[in-house]
Amino acid sequence: MSTLSASLPGGTRTLGDLTVTRFGYGAMQLAGPGVMGPPADHDSALAVLREAVDLGITHIDTSDAYGPHITNQLIREALHPYPESLHIVTKVGATRDREGGWPPARRPEDLRRAVHENLDTLGLDVLDLVNLRLGNAAGTQSGSLAEPFETLVELQNQGLIRQLGVSNATAEQIAQAQAIAPIVCVQNVYNLAYRQDDELIDTLAEQGIAYVPFFPLGGFSPLQSSALSTVASRSKSTPMSVALAWLLQRSPNILLIPGTSSTAHLRENIIGAGLSLSDTELAELDKIGH
Repeated sequence: MSTLSASLPGGTRTLGDLTVTRFGYGAMQLAGPGVMGPPADHDSALAVLREAVDLGITHIDTSDAYGPHITNQLIREALHPYPESLHIVTKVGATRDREGGWPPARRPEDLRRAVHENLDTLGLDVLDLVNLRLGNAAGTQSGSLAEPFETLVELQNQGLIRQLGVSNATAEQIAQAQAIAPIVCVQNVYNLAYRQDDELIDTLAEQGIAYVPFFPLGGFSPLQSSALSTVASRSKSTPMSVALAWLLQRSPNILLIPGTSSTAHLRENIIGAGLSLSDTELAELDKIGH
C-alpha cells in the first residue's frame, strides 16, 4: 500500500451508508478525445485506475455515457472484483450522439435502460450512488425533475440503487428532489472563479449533504489566473494545487473528483490538494471569484 494512502487530503465523508474519501477520482478523461471512443493508451488507463485504489481512494466518479460505455468497461477491467471499501458513483440522464453531444435522456424508459447498462458494464448487482444529470452542456435549466427523479426512486426501491444525488441542478430542483426522497450529494460546476453555488454549498453543509464540484480548475480569466499564480508562487506550489486545496478548505462537505489519465498527475493532484492555505491566503483567494 502506498504511503499516500494513509494521508489522503480531507479524510473521509459519509454519503448515506457509504463512506468515501473526500479526495476521489473522476474517470471521464479515460475515454478518447471528446469523451468518445477508447483511450489512446489502454494499459495506461488501467494503470491510473489501479493506482487510484492503491493510493487509498475509495470514491470513483463515472458514467456509462463516457465513451459511451468505455470508461465503465475500463473500471471493470482494472478493478473487478471491487474492494469492499471502493464506491463507484455514476450519472444518468444524458446520452451521446454521433457528433459527441450530450442530448438529455430523462424519460422513465431512458433512465431504466441507463441504470441497467451501468450495472452491466460495471459488473455490479447494485449501484452505490446514482446522480440524475439535469440541464444540458451549457449549464443548469429550470424545470421539474419529478418524473425522472421518481423513476430513480422506483429503481432504488427495487434494490438496484443504494443512494441518490443530482447533478447540474438548480437550488429549486434540489429542494424538489428532497421533497420526493433523500439525496446524499449534489454535483455542480464550481471553482475559485465560478462561485454561484456559494450559498447552496453552505445550505447543503448544514443539511449534511455532500457537494461535488466538477470543472474544479476551469474557466479562469487571465486576471484570476494571475492572482492564483501569485498565491501559488508564494507558497512554493502550483496554481492547480492551490485551487484544489482551496476547495477542500472551502467547506467540509466538498468532495473532489479531479480527473487525469496519468499516474504521475494523479499523485501530483493528491499532494497538491494537501497544501495547507493560511487565513491570509484564503482571504486573498476568496477575492478571485467576487
